Amino acid sequence: MNKKNNSSKLGSEPIGKLLRDLSIPAMIGMFVMALYNVVDVIFISYGVGIEAVAGLTIAFPVMMIMMAVSAAVGIGGASVISRRLGENREEEANNVFGTVISLILLISGAGVISAFFFLEDLLILFGATPEILPYSYDYMFPIMLGTVFFAFTFATNNIIRSEGNARFAMVTMIIPAVVNIILDPIFIFTLDMGVQGAGVATVVAQGSISIYILRYYLKGNSSLILSWTNVTLNYSLVKEILSVGFPAFVQQASGSLMMIAINAMLIQHGSDLHVGVFGIIQRIMMFTVMPMIGVMQGMMPIVGYNYGAKNFERMRETIWLTLKVVVLCSIGVVFIMMAFPSISMRIFTNDPNAIDAGITAMRIMFAGFFLAGVQIVAGGLYQALGKPVPALILSLSRQIIFLIPLVLILPQYFGIIGVFMAFPIADVLSFILSSALLYRDRDTILVKGKDEEKMVLENEEQSK
Repeated sequence: MNKKNNSSKLGSEPIGKLLRDLSIPAMIGMFVMALYNVVDVIFISYGVGIEAVAGLTIAFPVMMIMMAVSAAVGIGGASVISRRLGENREEEANNVFGTVISLILLISGAGVISAFFFLEDLLILFGATPEILPYSYDYMFPIMLGTVFFAFTFATNNIIRSEGNARFAMVTMIIPAVVNIILDPIFIFTLDMGVQGAGVATVVAQGSISIYILRYYLKGNSSLILSWTNVTLNYSLVKEILSVGFPAFVQQASGSLMMIAINAMLIQHGSDLHVGVFGIIQRIMMFTVMPMIGVMQGMMPIVGYNYGAKNFERMRETIWLTLKVVVLCSIGVVFIMMAFPSISMRIFTNDPNAIDAGITAMRIMFAGFFLAGVQIVAGGLYQALGKPVPALILSLSRQIIFLIPLVLILPQYFGIIGVFMAFPIADVLSFILSSALLYRDRDTILVKGKDEEKMVLENEEQSK
């Protein structure tokens, strides 16, 4: 098989087929990946209790920071690589890949150091009460020790997709999810490790797929070449990767800040029970947003490649098709969540108090979710085009600019319900901002503009 077919097809295959072929594997992989997060909570909820779920909810911001740094490197590197491939600059694409690997090694060292010296303080800072701190620590300690596996798989998954190999990217998400689901009950129940067992199972699963991905590159199955001579910190490439990936970092890191703020308000105006309930709903929201993120991830390499190749008609066709698909997905999610909230809660817990609180919270939180797709696509679009400023603005908008202030203000007037009301209001405000940016940049991005060539040259100059 010609390995260059993975990238060259981005500029030649019909858009509908190409978006489907890239999006469906991403969606399946992310569904399964979300599923093992869900399974973790289910096993821990039924096996240990709702307080243990609250412990995981407190620990999750720490994990999100680790994921945020990996996402910044992976998404930034993927955007740069896809544009280099579109411009037929294969050797430079390989140099970018080597720089990504160097950054991953740095991230891994920082994660291990944090596990031994800073983890407990971080968890307390993030809102862990004395009752739930042991659960949070037991879950996160093995995960922090395995940072190298998480960073490698998160980053390379985006790289693999950037060269058009969506099926293998899907496999890299499915395998660790299946392994984790199998190991969870063994470590949690059979070996009686409780919450710590869930963390160990997750690390083993990520380690197994890391070896598989490394073999993929070393055997030459990729259109990229992993040469250890390229594994260096090239300053100009680091700058380009991080400038494009920074919005992804901000989006993930702002999610961590959001979780800290929400947990604090839930404890102040509610109880540990509400923290556990929110942890369940958050897993449900992660699961339901996966189709839209999958379609967006399928869009990004097509847009990046054709933008680099100056094939603007294919780029615009991809953007419009993606917008239509994600809007339909978001409307479908809202209908299901509004109609069947109790079924979703009962999957995770049999605690009647948690179920009652969850039904009310879920209906409020999903009220504006039908608008979420536009912001997701807009953020991915600007990342794919290598436009870090609007991508950064959109990454900040929902969680930092809108959601966190609302979470801190509304409970003062509406109590615990105010925490949940912040979500639909933030969705509406983020939709307005995303639409405004897309309309402002409609020339070339959405409709054919007069100065397409000039815009490309300006963008290349800004990225230097």
